[in-house]
Amino acid sequence: MNQLAKKLVKMSPSQQRLFLDDPSLRAKTGQLTKLYNILTNFDFIAAKINHDEFSVQVLIDDYDLIDNSVLLNNPEYNVEAVKALKLIQGALRLSAHILNEDKNKVAEQLLGRLLCFNAPEILTLLERAKHYKDKPWLRPLTASLIPPGGSLLRTLTGHTSWVNGIAITPNGKQVVSASHDETLKVWDLKLGIELKSLIGHTHSVEAVAVTPNGKLAVSAARDCTLKVWNLQSGEELKTLTGHTDAVLAVIITPDGRKAVSASKDKTLKIWDLQSGKELKTLSGHTDSVKSLAITPDGKIIVSGSHDHTIKVWDLNLGKELKSFTRNTGWVDTIAITSDGQKIISGGSLDNPFVIWDLQSGEQLKAFAGHSDAVESLVITPDRKTLVSAGMDKTIKVWDLQSGKELKTFIGHTGYVNAITISSDGRELVSSSHDKTIKVWDLQGISSQVTFTDHTDWVKAVAISADNKLVVSASQDNTLKIWDLQTRSLLKTLVGHDHWVWAVAITPDGKRIVSGSWDKTLKIWDSASGRLLKTLTGHTNVVTSIAITPDGRRAISTSLDETLKVWDLKSGKELKTLIGHEDSVHAVAITPNGRRAISASADNTVKIWDLSSNKVKTLWGHKHWVWSIAITPDSKRAISTSWDTSLIVWNLRAGFPFNTSGLPINILIEHTDSVEAVAISPNGKWAVSASRDKSLIIWDLQSYEVINTFKGDGEFLCCAVALDGATIMAGEATGRLHFLRLEGMETLGDE
Repeated sequence: MNQLAKKLVKMSPSQQRLFLDDPSLRAKTGQLTKLYNILTNFDFIAAKINHDEFSVQVLIDDYDLIDNSVLLNNPEYNVEAVKALKLIQGALRLSAHILNEDKNKVAEQLLGRLLCFNAPEILTLLERAKHYKDKPWLRPLTASLIPPGGSLLRTLTGHTSWVNGIAITPNGKQVVSASHDETLKVWDLKLGIELKSLIGHTHSVEAVAVTPNGKLAVSAARDCTLKVWNLQSGEELKTLTGHTDAVLAVIITPDGRKAVSASKDKTLKIWDLQSGKELKTLSGHTDSVKSLAITPDGKIIVSGSHDHTIKVWDLNLGKELKSFTRNTGWVDTIAITSDGQKIISGGSLDNPFVIWDLQSGEQLKAFAGHSDAVESLVITPDRKTLVSAGMDKTIKVWDLQSGKELKTFIGHTGYVNAITISSDGRELVSSSHDKTIKVWDLQGISSQVTFTDHTDWVKAVAISADNKLVVSASQDNTLKIWDLQTRSLLKTLVGHDHWVWAVAITPDGKRIVSGSWDKTLKIWDSASGRLLKTLTGHTNVVTSIAITPDGRRAISTSLDETLKVWDLKSGKELKTLIGHEDSVHAVAITPNGRRAISASADNTVKIWDLSSNKVKTLWGHKHWVWSIAITPDSKRAISTSWDTSLIVWNLRAGFPFNTSGLPINILIEHTDSVEAVAISPNGKWAVSASRDKSLIIWDLQSYEVINTFKGDGEFLCCAVALDGATIMAGEATGRLHFLRLEGMETLGDE
């Protein structure tokens, strides 16, 4: 770190801001160069993030101190230099929610987001980041995290379940979110931090609206109530009761005096916010009322229902004016144009969504582009564009006049439940089933870098015994073959008719075996990618595959509650193992090939003797068991579960049919379902993958956490290469992570 950087880090926040904001510093070429060098210096970035008096946002704001026009007018700099600064700033902003929790993750985050860029300043920064830590850590080998330069600005995390609804305060400074975890949260939109949590509902909070003065929020919940909150204090002011079933939507009139709610009880209710009294009940729908909108003049309410109708109501009279029928499906979302003349509706059973004339009920235009249900619609303040979000996990921006799709925002890993736009039309905020809130630049491009990754969840990954190939299986119905050394994509295998959830490679590396939701296994030639055989026999989804050490047999598991043993040469089914009482999710085979261990949704692990068909059941998990791995010496097995734990099992002493099978240890560190586990070739450590978006490295002697890695989406699978250093992990974003475990004495050089 240079002297100026050291000087800055030692200053108090106020002193540093005064120093960096000194116009003379920016005006003089020499000082400008020093400032530029500081902000592209990894040591300074790491030191400032780890300084007790600074927040990550303070560092992010530092990059705005350099005037881009000054840089561009200086012969020492060019457009690429300005771009480098913005990319570093963008990477920090995208990582802020992770760095706010753990400041030591700066090297992993910058490497994972910036490795796809070739600017000299970035390459120098990343080279230093590689040597940042002297203790074990997971170093990204590819740019497998969402890169800066695209439309996504930041992610807000804190809810423990689906985020169903979202609202922005009129001044654009705060966001209020409503969640299935029964809470609402108030966030600082710029800082990306949680300001307060509003607790009071006793069931999922489905929607939230904010009054025009920004002082109150009204929430709607499945506990049949609405609640009125003071946003400044977080105090619950009133509870509005009257609905007899879940309240699914709420809006506030433009004058801020009334709220309108919609319910599963098939009614709408109008409330006086000052007194909390119910003013009117609007009846007419014959099924759940899911969505609401109000005209800008506050006179007309429009409701959408699962009875396939859109109804138009006079707010003051409480009278139904007209009804339109949507023949093709439920109406889940409604938007009204700013002139109050048109309605836009989207639903759960059809595609496209439709623009209607409010007066005549005529369908004017259809928008097609989403591959699944549309859950939320909003129109930009300039009246020119429409934004839609849905169950295909995407957000799309449309030209309202022509109906042309302008861009697609990708980043959520679950259904996008709600979207809203800031009053200036610059930022879009979305909420999702993936438990996050994301902030997007509505004018930004949808992607800066082209990736070859999967387009949907990566559910399984396998590594060849010669350490040359990696094969990933995805919910995009494909498998991909990667070169492990170069991390480049070699081939994409297309043949399954549905999601691919399982993959294994024969010991000689010549064949790949996959399993799918189409209930089949397929055998592929790894060199050519040619499909060799299709194996049928399961009556439900194939969830996992393991191959015996001699490469002759494969064992598959299925949601049909069975395991099947297959002859890989002939493709014939040899036997079916029956004993689990629910779907079987995973199987592993001991190194000698004599026994298999399975994991099931019946909360058990079973040990099978493959010659005698004897079986032993291990009890310990409190919920579904997702995966199983066996140590190289066959003395221990590790299982993972929806209950967030890993259990280490003793497989010694008469394995497997007398006193073995007792838990040695229960590892609890993850905060969500643990989807997968893999063990290092030397048996000294293991890696677990979880829906809490983290990988954890475990010491298998002390059973302590060695280190963690945070991703952008839920981790669903993992594998360890035979070099004992390289880890592959699949994410719900469709990304395959190539990581190297650094700082372990047992590991050699890459």
